[in-house]
Amino acid sequence: MKAVYFDTHGSLDALTYGEIADPVPPAGWVKVKVGACALNYLDVFSRRGMPGIKVELPGITGGDCAGTVAETGEGVTGWAPGDRVLINPAFVDDRSGHFEMMGETRRGAMAEYCICRADQLIPVPTHVSDEAAAALPVAYGTAYRMLFTRGGLKAGETILILGASGGVGTACLLLAKMAGAHVVAAAGSPDKCRRLTELGADETIDYSAEAIDAYTRKRTGSLFRGGGWDVVVNFTGGDSWVPSLRAVKRGGRLLTCGATAGFDPRTDIRFIFMAEMSILGSTGFTKDDIAACLDLVAEGRLDPVIDKVLPLSEGREGVRLLEDREVFGKVIVKPGLDA
Repeated sequence: MKAVYFDTHGSLDALTYGEIADPVPPAGWVKVKVGACALNYLDVFSRRGMPGIKVELPGITGGDCAGTVAETGEGVTGWAPGDRVLINPAFVDDRSGHFEMMGETRRGAMAEYCICRADQLIPVPTHVSDEAAAALPVAYGTAYRMLFTRGGLKAGETILILGASGGVGTACLLLAKMAGAHVVAAAGSPDKCRRLTELGADETIDYSAEAIDAYTRKRTGSLFRGGGWDVVVNFTGGDSWVPSLRAVKRGGRLLTCGATAGFDPRTDIRFIFMAEMSILGSTGFTKDDIAACLDLVAEGRLDPVIDKVLPLSEGREGVRLLEDREVFGKVIVKPGLDA
């Protein structure tokens, strides 16, 4: 089969588009013909190499996949070739603590075919496209869990979203607006802020021109005069961490699900205790979180933001766009476009 893969960890140049052996589903697994694969930062981190995380080589990234069942392994029931499916990319065995993630600890879906356990499959309604379904698991499932399962976001609250133009960011924006929150979206250019306004953001901050904490104080006042936002979402870390602390309202929440710009930033404990804020971590998603997002798409209440749909042969370019932060929403790789 055709795939985008890497034999060694390294820069973007490590990625190759070419032939690799088809996967064979063992007992209890299924082989899926990939209809669409959505890219995420795991595609960058897995290729570069992550301390403490072993990646099977040759490595194939791509955690998000929608497609059709091509073949079932021994003992699989309830699924048949031709069934349209969305894959939950994470597998956790609560008894042993064993964890697997497609595109990280095992091969993913940036290929014509991939395999997964049968219990990772979620049926896709006929009127939901592969592209829309594939956009959901990592970005929208993560956003859904962070905002609602962990963060308890409610109608009428104010929320500041950093990195709002990416996959998780646009997911947070759409889900927060759907919940009835007042959304302040931060991005790094006037064009991205314009597009966030078109998506429904009530306010935007171009942090290339104005710091988020300065905007917050100007717009809402100082901490002890009621200033700040009820909820601040920060999954970038790095230099944005302390400004985020300064933007949380007294009694508010800071939500985090990642650290794409750095995992060990300096901090300022004073704001944590003076604001009596809650800092809540959220790790990934569950199958129920993904299914909830898929239901919202099927009901017409959620329309995932897709920036580009590229053929599999241009998968490397898709990763570059993501790595260089030249995307707004999701980049989709679609093997069928190469035909």
